Amino acid sequence: MSLKVGIIGGSGLDDPEILENQKERVVTTPYGDPSDALLEGTISGVPCVLLPRHGRKHNIMPGNINFRANIWALREAGCTHILASNACGGLQEYTHPTDIVVLDQFFDRTHHRKQTFYDGTCKQAEGVVHLPCAEPFCAQTREVLIEASRKFVPKTYQPGMKRTDSDGPHLHTTGSCVTIEGPRFSSRCESKIFHSWGLDVINMTNVPECILAKEAGLSYATLAIVT
Repeated sequence: MSLKVGIIGGSGLDDPEILENQKERVVTTPYGDPSDALLEGTISGVPCVLLPRHGRKHNIMPGNINFRANIWALREAGCTHILASNACGGLQEYTHPTDIVVLDQFFDRTHHRKQTFYDGTCKQAEGVVHLPCAEPFCAQTREVLIEASRKFVPKTYQPGMKRTDSDGPHLHTTGSCVTIEGPRFSSRCESKIFHSWGLDVINMTNVPECILAKEAGLSYATLAIVT
């Protein structure tokens, strides 16, 4: 199978200029329209498809993103892998702004979001699927992101490391993310609870995106950028 990479950009990372030989393709899916037109092209000779999660005008709030259409569209475009970026907030003393976290786990605090293609609404996805999610992200794709990130963030956080305000960005090779519904941010009480649970970062879009990508058979990994 030939490699084709879908890139789902989050807040601040939906620049179409990263693609060479780009062309725009408007598509629809059995689940409706994706967030925007697909931008196809290459990066260093690798076929890629860029899709801005919130739309190019950033006019789709987290709870209104059609995650199923986004993943379906990328799969139908021939993507085998998805690299996603997420802006997030740090929940621990060791997750600082400008840090990069290559997520390996999630905690779901969303509501009302469609988390499966197999809900009886699409003839192309019949039946019921009980998806194993003990390891929600592709381990091999995560390793690729980790090695690529080391080129830009040479410092790697080690568990138990004491951080200072001026020690610069660090790479976290593992991390858990709690995804909240949004669009509001969490209350101080909620954040204290998430902190006490040991969750590393918080955002509004990781779930159900990673779940649907796994269900669709795509190798998916996420870079969470602490803001």
